[in-house]
Amino acid sequence: MQSIERHLKSRYANEIEDFYLEDTHPLFEGSIRLKDAINSNINRYLQSKALIALGVKVAITVTSKQNTILYPAVVEAKEASLLPNDAMQIASDNYKLMNEGLVVNVDLVLEHNTLLTNAILGFYIFASILVLSFYYWTGVKKAGQEEMEKNSELFRLKEVEINHADNLKALMKDKKNLISEIKKIKKQLKKENVKASKNEDEMIKEIVALEEKIHNKINFINERQEEIDALKEKIKLFEKEARKESKQKTKVYNSVRKRLKTLYKNISIDKRAFIGFLDLTEDMKIKSEEIIHKL
Repeated sequence: MQSIERHLKSRYANEIEDFYLEDTHPLFEGSIRLKDAINSNINRYLQSKALIALGVKVAITVTSKQNTILYPAVVEAKEASLLPNDAMQIASDNYKLMNEGLVVNVDLVLEHNTLLTNAILGFYIFASILVLSFYYWTGVKKAGQEEMEKNSELFRLKEVEINHADNLKALMKDKKNLISEIKKIKKQLKKENVKASKNEDEMIKEIVALEEKIHNKINFINERQEEIDALKEKIKLFEKEARKESKQKTKVYNSVRKRLKTLYKNISIDKRAFIGFLDLTEDMKIKSEEIIHKL
């Protein structure tokens, strides 16, 4: 209500400001007093407003800056009303008041239990009911939608629960199979460890035997190497003696060849014969020379 009162008050005040001195020409001619013109204009304005008849109570005051009341009209002294109207005096008074400046004050109240206030109240009640109905049905619709979403989510969660239960069963089955497989692997691993332990003992024995064989082979090789080294030394000695013997044979060969060629110039003796001669014993050499001499 207060907001409506403020709106109507502002509207009426602006309209009265524009209307209460609608025509100033008669005022300056002195054909009508300022007070009468203001009262006539404002009363005519109020009569044109239908809301006033419906319960809008308007209190309007128009004063000069010197607090001379121009509206509403006040009862004047009887002597003043009987004075003759002087147009010049009226025009002068009008000009003086207008020159002081006029102040318009509008107060507006909506009276209770009137047609207008009851209509406004009914409108607000109806609007409130509409708003409440809107929120109510919106809430009902939202609650229904939330219920549907809740049921849908519940159904989805149940399906998820069923799927998880199935997955859990499958996982438990896999777990059981894995445990069984692990037991088999452990058992097999234990057998392999025992077998590996036996194989390890056998391998150690084989390694020891191989090391012993290698040691014997090394000793045999060392012995053979020593024999080879000894043979090499003997060969060196034999070669040395052979070279000496060869030198001696060559020396003897040259000496015998020279001697025989000197003694037996008419006889041709082959090289192989000289070599064969040198290989004979001393007795045979003497006999051979006797035979050569007889030739």
